[in-house]
Amino acid sequence: MTARFKPRRLALGIIALALAAGGCSSTDEFFSEQPPPRGGSSSFTERFTNLFGGGGSSRAQPEVASAPAEPGTTTLTTSCPPTDIRRGAGTLQMTAPGGEQAMDVRFQATFGRTARQCTVRDGTLNIKVGVQGRLILGPAGKPGETQVPLRYALVQEGTEPKTIWTKLYMVPVSIPPDRLNVAFTHVMEEMAVPMPSSAELDRYIVYVGFDPKGAAQENPRRRR
Repeated sequence: MTARFKPRRLALGIIALALAAGGCSSTDEFFSEQPPPRGGSSSFTERFTNLFGGGGSSRAQPEVASAPAEPGTTTLTTSCPPTDIRRGAGTLQMTAPGGEQAMDVRFQATFGRTARQCTVRDGTLNIKVGVQGRLILGPAGKPGETQVPLRYALVQEGTEPKTIWTKLYMVPVSIPPDRLNVAFTHVMEEMAVPMPSSAELDRYIVYVGFDPKGAAQENPRRRR
């Protein structure tokens, strides 16, 4: 093997060691050892647990129970749109400015679990979505504060897919000096759309994904 492939092997080895150090042997254990990120709190983690029963796999998502609904509010137990990770947006890799090599990777983020809950009130469908993921330091990374761009989108699938609702969130994540990786959690509660017909609702799906391009487009607007 030529010398030019060694940095990539080293970078992948470092990421693999970070995963091993974090104890990520299974989805169920993915978040068992991680403290809440800075900017969050234990109550925020409890909020996720209370809303979504501890979360569910993005592959098999049972309907989740909740606290008693407010008068006039119906909790959907059979037709809540499923969640899925957007194809091509399940991994986020950030490199140092100007860097394109494996050794220039600052961090890599991946998804772990998702959960969702639907309620209907006054003809409005409200969907809450919870996401848990992990951020791993790369060869060029260092402890400190960063942000992870998460995009949520409600799409009506079909011959011509239609985006019903979408929004980008910049999720703050803090990596302590003694950690190579850290879990992050985010709960989105703003998705509210007119209640569709049963046929349309059956075609609804909530996509979650990392959106660095959307974040890059959003930053100039915020500066202006």
